[in-house]
Amino acid sequence: MRKSGIIFVAMCTLFCLSNCVNAENLKDQTSDKDRIRPYSKNPRYWQYKGKPVMLLGGSKTDHIFLLDDLKEHLDEIASVGANYVRNTMSQREGQDLKPHKLLPDGKFNLDQWNEEYWKRFGNMLKWTAEREIFVQIEVWDRFDYSTERWESSPWNPKNNVNYTYEQTGFASKYPQHSGQDLQPFFHSIKGMARYSKKLDLIRKYQEAFVGKMLSYSLGYGHVLYCMDNETSTPAEWGKYWIEFIKAQAAEKGVTVCTTDMFDDTYLAENAKNTSLIFNDAEHYMFADISQVNSRNYDETHWERLQWLLGQVNKTYPRPSNHTKIYGSGYKSFGTGGPEDGVERFWRDILGGSASARFHRPDSGNGLNDFAKGSIMAARILEGLIKFWDITPQMGLLSSRESNEAYLAAKPGESYALYFTNGGSVGLDLSGAKGTFDVTWISVSMGVRVETSAAGGYNLMKKTIEGGGVVTISAPYKGGWVAAIVKQ
Repeated sequence: MRKSGIIFVAMCTLFCLSNCVNAENLKDQTSDKDRIRPYSKNPRYWQYKGKPVMLLGGSKTDHIFLLDDLKEHLDEIASVGANYVRNTMSQREGQDLKPHKLLPDGKFNLDQWNEEYWKRFGNMLKWTAEREIFVQIEVWDRFDYSTERWESSPWNPKNNVNYTYEQTGFASKYPQHSGQDLQPFFHSIKGMARYSKKLDLIRKYQEAFVGKMLSYSLGYGHVLYCMDNETSTPAEWGKYWIEFIKAQAAEKGVTVCTTDMFDDTYLAENAKNTSLIFNDAEHYMFADISQVNSRNYDETHWERLQWLLGQVNKTYPRPSNHTKIYGSGYKSFGTGGPEDGVERFWRDILGGSASARFHRPDSGNGLNDFAKGSIMAARILEGLIKFWDITPQMGLLSSRESNEAYLAAKPGESYALYFTNGGSVGLDLSGAKGTFDVTWISVSMGVRVETSAAGGYNLMKKTIEGGGVVTISAPYKGGWVAAIVKQ
């Protein structure tokens, strides 16, 4: 029997499902040692196929595998140097794109799969692997199971042939915001506050769903696993699925990296749930601190980001990811505008984060021109200065106004200096004698700027001398990055 057939039989036996779809896309793309994992020389960053890699991204949607034009969008993503997408295992699309089979009578059978949903998932894994675009999966999204989305959910008893409201204890409606954690779907683990024995039936189907997902994804080495989207559910829920996924990976003989994303991260030192990540590297093998990118602006964003990164790396240094960078739409909960998204992106990558992805519209820049410019500019910078070789060095800046400029450096060798909107600062090179090349990169255009007739550009310096404090002035208004590298 072929390997994929053995896995198919094992999965159907384990989860007692009928008419499962064979996971034809399940195949080893890389050996285990070449899979994505923390970089051996600097575990705050990622490595893939033994080489360090910075994850940068933007896309027009979160549940990217359900796009009709996925191939074209992946090509667009790759064309600007992006290599990182978010993939929520969405339950919110129309009836034809739910994970379970829709019967002729309009109800779902949770014992059978929707072949189209899983075919698209398999294609996404294959096509991203071919382009070396890294996928961060979110297994559960709380917004798919409350308010109007519960009305059409296959998990709602009225919409399936598998169980009733009485058998599960589910309510017909969950009208409150999902952040209130009133949906017992997320309390199906024994020992949780709202657990009841009736939910064992739901957990069986939950395990079947995650198992089906893993029958595709575990064969690929470019995948990261996050349990939830901005959860406020007690950590027992996410830990159960982390252990479930790691156990399935171990059976296949592969290593995967897991985490959970807590909603209160934006509160930094005042967050209760996020603090669980700091000293538990067994479950939270990397940190997703995306929520710091909402509600926080300017210098406050930088300060809270630095506090979070310091806590994550204090005892067990690990990569810290940002699968969502808010900044567009001017939403009331604190997205700000597109310029805020750009600033957060740059503070994230110069602050010491391992990934940065613009959130989808209209809460983020997606892959609009703002996002493309920043990603291209970051790749130009990376060609001159590797992110994993530098650390924040704000103490080397003087004559700086709040939120004017940010610096990461390997003192004496290389300095990455970001101006949010023009400006001028002093850079302390007193301990770094010698000549330094200066390359100016336009954040908005994503290009190097060598020279120009514009008055401001005439001030650009191609070289500077170390040995003292040097005044560095952005060539014009707007966002700029200077790569300052010793000859």
